[in-house]
Amino acid sequence: MPLHIGIVGFPNVGKSTLFQAITKKQVDRANYPFCTIDPNIGVVAVPDERVEKLARLTQSAKKVYTTIEFVDIAGLVEGASKGEGLGNKFLANIREVDAIIYVLRAFKNQNIVNTRTEINILKDKEILEMEMILKDIETAEKRLSSLEREVKSGDKNALKEKDVLNRVYEFLKQGKIPDESEWSEDEAKIIKSYQLLSFKPKLYLLNGEDSDVSEETKQIFAKNNWAYVIMDVLSESDYADLPGEEREALGLPREPKLNDLIKKSYELLNLITFLTTGPDETRAWTIKKGDKAPQAGGAIHSDFEEFFIRAEVINWQKLIDAGGFAEAREKGLIRTEGKEYVVNDGDVIEIKSGK
Repeated sequence: MPLHIGIVGFPNVGKSTLFQAITKKQVDRANYPFCTIDPNIGVVAVPDERVEKLARLTQSAKKVYTTIEFVDIAGLVEGASKGEGLGNKFLANIREVDAIIYVLRAFKNQNIVNTRTEINILKDKEILEMEMILKDIETAEKRLSSLEREVKSGDKNALKEKDVLNRVYEFLKQGKIPDESEWSEDEAKIIKSYQLLSFKPKLYLLNGEDSDVSEETKQIFAKNNWAYVIMDVLSESDYADLPGEEREALGLPREPKLNDLIKKSYELLNLITFLTTGPDETRAWTIKKGDKAPQAGGAIHSDFEEFFIRAEVINWQKLIDAGGFAEAREKGLIRTEGKEYVVNDGDVIEIKSGK
């Protein structure tokens, strides 16, 4: 299943233009608020030169990339948590995604209707995040109410859940999001079950030219470790389909900035890629950073995890440099790893299993 990344922001800040550029899928970009009512969804490949190079090396018949599902959701307005604008419809859609790209307006184009009274990146960010927190407070209050009855019936699990949720509730009421390190694994599972909007990983896209964003704003984002990208979405959309040579001829970077955004979205979820390659196909596989060899096998097929014996591993670049598997094996570059091996990004793996 692809990862789900939501694209959110106030109306007319460039969300649908970004979505169109990323997915090459035509969507309504009319210049008025709420032109996107039902979420537009598009699945896109994560750019990966390793797939290309390995496919050439092993003369693969097919190339398969990891994917992200981008969801363009209707514009949010202040008061959405109380039903303003498209209100709860928006918030229901965003609850299902794994991470969120917040599109914040930096561009000064007067021809694009601005539903806000000013262009203020930090203020817009604050309001969008507060709407998420307010909705989470409502979610927490409803669940705490139902937990009271379960606790009275003597349910020990309900008592533990209530303790965790009360702590979350106190943070939210202060407009804060607690750090992941403050929770045990069991507590984190409880929190995850609520799909709280404000807890989702975030990437901020400042839509405009670099000169549209003040140095002070950049420093604030850097100081707080807020992941962000500055990109003129409209320009990127206009040139998204041009090949690298034509982009360079126009004085543009060979690789579109959109590729960086897609990669950063992937990294946002603490994921890595391992690869398999051969005559049939070269494929990129998604796992969590820190996963071990059996979990990598499970990404390919559940039997590979259940009946895992060993994995043969080589870094993709070493395989390219060696000239192929036979040459790499002769040079002793292919390692045999067991169940405790932690997979690295860029590993080329062949799983050996007992079934």
